[in-house]
Amino acid sequence: MLTFIIRRLLQAVPVVIGVTILVFSLMHLIPGDPAQIIAGEAAPPAQVEALRERLGLNDPIPVQYFKYIGRLVRGDLGQSIRSSRPVLDEIKIRYKVTFRLAFMSLTVSCLIGLTAGVISAVRQYKPDDTLVMVAALFGLSMPSFWLGLMLIKYIAVQLMLVPPSGWGTWQQAILPVITLGTSGAAIIARMTRSSMLDVINQDYIRTARAKGLPERIVIYRHALKNALIPVVTVVGLELGALLSGTVVTETVFAINGMGRLAIQAISSRDFPVVQGVVLVFALTFVTVNLLVDISYRYLNKRMELF
Repeated sequence: MLTFIIRRLLQAVPVVIGVTILVFSLMHLIPGDPAQIIAGEAAPPAQVEALRERLGLNDPIPVQYFKYIGRLVRGDLGQSIRSSRPVLDEIKIRYKVTFRLAFMSLTVSCLIGLTAGVISAVRQYKPDDTLVMVAALFGLSMPSFWLGLMLIKYIAVQLMLVPPSGWGTWQQAILPVITLGTSGAAIIARMTRSSMLDVINQDYIRTARAKGLPERIVIYRHALKNALIPVVTVVGLELGALLSGTVVTETVFAINGMGRLAIQAISSRDFPVVQGVVLVFALTFVTVNLLVDISYRYLNKRMELF
């Protein structure tokens, strides 16, 4: 296992290097002069030149890239143009909020999705199965922004059961967690059903039933454990997507997380913050994929890790 982890970490190095190149290129891919865009069209030439010098845009591109890498190694993501604060400090505050929101949403998705998927597989072609699959179809079809607005309108505004926006209390977390967790629960339910149907028809499941084991033990101890391997992949992808895809939900519910930070940075042309946010999202995906690969071994001891 240790050898596998080291090998995967080494394989992640080229990915991280590629990500740094793409993130660094953001400043140079925009049309026109980045300094002029940041300073504004009406900015005097002296101010634009001073900004170019401050951003290091007068240096050759290879020199700029290696300076950027040197700052990254020291944990320096640059300084926000909008707030004049270190980008890392801006991200630390917002990432905690986004991580809590994503973790709670994923927990809800897993609890609902796994339960619904198992019930649907065990009760195949029965009313329970049909109900779960129809609900999953609706969960996949509803855009998150529309669902969030509907929850605000009917639950927060008309019924006044929970606050309509903000973050900090468990009441404020209910609506955004439901909004983000709905599509994830639908995806996990469909994947769990498909995987369970493949497993419960295997010979070892029939043997376990022939031995007289209770159906609950057969389903949850024998079938579900082996059916979880493809589900774990989906859960890992969902976690990465939730950590990087909360832009719309955070905007709808006025949550000061990473998604809203990215929107604010793009609106104000704060490119150092945009670069930092994209880099953190990419590293999050790399880390989640590593954890998913490691979890395969614990679910199936016979699985070979390469």
